[in-house]
Amino acid sequence: MNKNILQIVQKKGFYQLEEIKLNKKIYINKAKENWVVDRFRSEWSQYNCKTSNSIYSKNVKIIWIIAPWTWRKLPTSRLNNKIVICTIHHIDEDKFDNEAKEEFYKRDKIIDAYHAISASTKNQIQKLTDKKIYTMPFWVNQNIFTNLSNKLEIRKEYSIDEDAYLIGTFQRDTEGYDLKSPKLSKGPDRFLNLIDNMSTQKENLQILLTGKRRNYLIEELKKRKIKFYYHEMVDFETLNKLYNALDLYLVTSRYEGGPQAILECGITRTPILSTRVGVAPEILNEKSIFNMDNFNKAEPDLDFAYNNASKLGMPSGFKEFNKMFSDFL
Repeated sequence: MNKNILQIVQKKGFYQLEEIKLNKKIYINKAKENWVVDRFRSEWSQYNCKTSNSIYSKNVKIIWIIAPWTWRKLPTSRLNNKIVICTIHHIDEDKFDNEAKEEFYKRDKIIDAYHAISASTKNQIQKLTDKKIYTMPFWVNQNIFTNLSNKLEIRKEYSIDEDAYLIGTFQRDTEGYDLKSPKLSKGPDRFLNLIDNMSTQKENLQILLTGKRRNYLIEELKKRKIKFYYHEMVDFETLNKLYNALDLYLVTSRYEGGPQAILECGITRTPILSTRVGVAPEILNEKSIFNMDNFNKAEPDLDFAYNNASKLGMPSGFKEFNKMFSDFL
């Protein structure tokens, strides 16, 4: 009996039938949120097709919950009979109330091991469970994100002033419940404090924003009469160009899993400064990590960040993940 199925897939602009083998051992759950984890899932499945499937089957041995908030979408019968590995991106401790803790402990009952993106996230998880925790950042796609040498041409293409001192922040800054309150875990209030100071030191300081839920910063920048550019949702080619148009990328978060922007800045050689969150200590030079008291002393180190980010390019960035899975296969 043929245990494979046929699936319609799109390749190079054409739809075709492709046979999907159902004897593979790893299944990654779907987020379907047009977020970075959807890209991780796609990249993993593409490069690890010998061991992983995009379709669940009874032959699966490991379920990888790559988006922990989606765990309830998976049937309990599946979770109770498989090895379950759950990625925790970060825990926003300011929002981790009794309800959130209860949700964590309910999920923890069916988890066999955790994947933490960073050492700081591992420290958070250790306070809540005695399950095994694997720690490694996600990989970065060097085929998408790369250094470009034509900054002025890019600025002209997107109608950005050539002489601007351009600072980027591509992460959401606004709470979803009212689309106006600051998402404090991302530190937009901190970002504004830094911009207020820098605007007195840098001529023609301007801001570049991408992504959804940028409402808070947009309103605050308007109040300050600081010129900004906003590209809500862009494709990867455009996003790479926008990184390369920057003079500086700022991460001002209080809590983070990555953010992936640290790796993307590293691999594109985009100058970046970050608070001590997520993978910043693993990727950035110590002098590129700041708190709100020593920001003026912080310095980007392009070579340091590039060298560390390059180690996590594909496929080498999959190595530690495959080691993790091999412990259960």
